[in-house]
Order: sequence, then C-alpha cells, then structure tokens
Amino acid sequence: MSFIKILNFNQMKNIPFIILIFMVSNQVNSQNLDDILEQESLNITTIVTSTFNGTKIMNGHSIETRQKGVLEFLIQHRFGQINSGAYDLFGLDQSNIRFGLEYAITNDFAVALGRSSFEKVYDGYLKYRLIKQKTGNQVVPLSVTLFASGVEKTLKDYDPLDKPNFSDRLTYTSQVLIARKFNSGFSLQLTPTYIHYNTVSGSTDPNDIYALGIGTKIKVAKHLSINGEYYYLHNSFNSIPTKNSIALGLDIETGGHVFQLIFTNSRAMIEKGFIAETNGDFFKGDIHFGFNISRDFYLKNEKEAEKIY
Repeated sequence: MSFIKILNFNQMKNIPFIILIFMVSNQVNSQNLDDILEQESLNITTIVTSTFNGTKIMNGHSIETRQKGVLEFLIQHRFGQINSGAYDLFGLDQSNIRFGLEYAITNDFAVALGRSSFEKVYDGYLKYRLIKQKTGNQVVPLSVTLFASGVEKTLKDYDPLDKPNFSDRLTYTSQVLIARKFNSGFSLQLTPTYIHYNTVSGSTDPNDIYALGIGTKIKVAKHLSINGEYYYLHNSFNSIPTKNSIALGLDIETGGHVFQLIFTNSRAMIEKGFIAETNGDFFKGDIHFGFNISRDFYLKNEKEAEKIY
C-alpha cells in the first residue's frame, strides 16, 4: 500500500514509523558508502610528501629531493656572533656566504656544487632518495635518503714551506637521512654521519668523526613552520674545543621560495664544518644569526617538473 493511500485512510499513526524507516535506510546507505571509501583508500598506495619544506632542515640536509629537471639555487648567510656587541652590530658586520646549485637528474637523484667564503671551501655532493614513506595498501613507515659529499679547503692558512697538496685538502662526508612524517604538523629526521679528513691539524686528532643528527619540523601555519636541529658528536678533535651543533629557526614558504631564518652556534654551512668544527657555546650566547633562501628553476617542462615539498 502506497504512502498516499495510508494518508487517505487517516492512518496518521504510521507516519513516525515511515520516517524511522527512511532514517535507518539513509544511515545504512551512508555507512555502506563510508565502508566502500575506506576500503578503496586501503587499496591505494600514496607517497607521503612535504616531510620537510625544502632540501635543508636548517644547517643540514633533509630527506627531500626536487623533481626531475629542477635546478635549485641556494643562498646561505651566517653572520657573526650576536654576543659580539653593538660595535659589530651584534654580528651583522661580519658575514659568511655560500652559493650552491643543485640539479635533479631524476625525481630521486641530485648532484650539486657550492662555494663558501668561510675557509674558501668548494663542495660537491650527491643525494639519492632510496625509500619513500607510503600509506595505504603498501605501508612504508619511513623515508630514507643517501648523501655523500667531498669538499676542498683552499684557504691559505698554512706555512708556505709546508704547502698541502690537493689530496691533503680534501674531506668527505657520508650520511643516511632517515625521516618520518607523523602527521601534517610534525616530522622527525635522524641523520647518522661519518666524516673523513685526509689531513688533521693535531697529531692526536682523529681522521674519522662520527656523529648523530636529529631534526624536526613543527608546522604552525599553512606556510610557516618551526624547525630545530642538533648534532651529537661521538668523538671530536683534541686540538680545538668543539661543541655540538644546534640550530633553531623558522621556515617560510613564499611561492617558489623557501626562506629560512636561523639561529645557530655554527659558523660553517657545510657538513664537515658545522658538525665537526663548531666551537661556539649556544647557551652562552655564541649564536650566529643567518638565513637560507632557495629558488627553483624549471629547465624542463614545468608540468613534468612539479615540486614535492
């Protein structure tokens, strides 16, 4: 019997029952749709992106790589110590700078070259995204990137009668970058590090340095995050009073730029410098203000070279 006939026979008491049937039917259909969507999402594997905003956390590298065909131009500045006083404008009268170019040969493999004014260092590195964090049908809990660099120190701080050869001026760094994005607001990275010096200053100084880095990103707004970084030295030089590297700062995304404001006790901007050679005490005010700014250039079709943050 139709709904209209029910009303015609004045059986108004059936209306609440009919409404209840409609509500239950709608709820069942909604639950079925949710179950289908949930099941479909489990059948799809999704790569986790934006673990960090750019290729740098603060001083050190993040697990991120650019897409194929992207050339990243990176400018890094570190000023003098803030506690140097007003005479040096709290460190702003002193400046170290590094220019770097990183090119993504594939989506996961990049090569780079750089030049630092501090110690007149030339550096080059390779970076390979080995594992990507994934959710869905095939869960991968972590991202892993391999990093290897070589640097040449060209500063003439040696005795002219004891000039080092090319090999003596070289230092190598190897890192495994291991990161996880826990949610949209928090990411964590561990960075086991090995540094080899072909030549060291003191006779009791080790040629091999081991360290462990930890870096974090806490997102506080759509285009703003607070980043932190710390490197613990397992062993260090005996000839210089080294300290563990600390860096705190802000990440600001502005279109094609990633702008980072940094406060750190490290003056150098390459791995062997800020990890193994930092001598400032962060908690006594030996802090250098600085910034990183990057710009991406698309050397191939921009649709094929979309950025992954």
